[in-house]
Amino acid sequence: MPSLRENRSPFRRPTNVSLDAKLVEEAKELGINVSRASEEGVAREVKAERERRFREENREAFEDWNKYVEENGLPLERFRHF
Repeated sequence: MPSLRENRSPFRRPTNVSLDAKLVEEAKELGINVSRASEEGVAREVKAERERRFREENREAFEDWNKYVEENGLPLERFRHF
């Protein structure tokens, strides 16, 4: 799976954000690129929210499928060798 940095578009948009001053100072002392760390954090949050929404939007279908499998077993189960 590619890292978040590899998935970035080549276009970068300057953005202002407010961060805890002590946290920013500590990040600088540790050599952490605050812009990159912020971008990766936002990317993780966007991914997590998209996944949450997908699960919620498809919850009924997942429940229906699980009910079907409970009642009928897995389709093609007879072909499983494990």
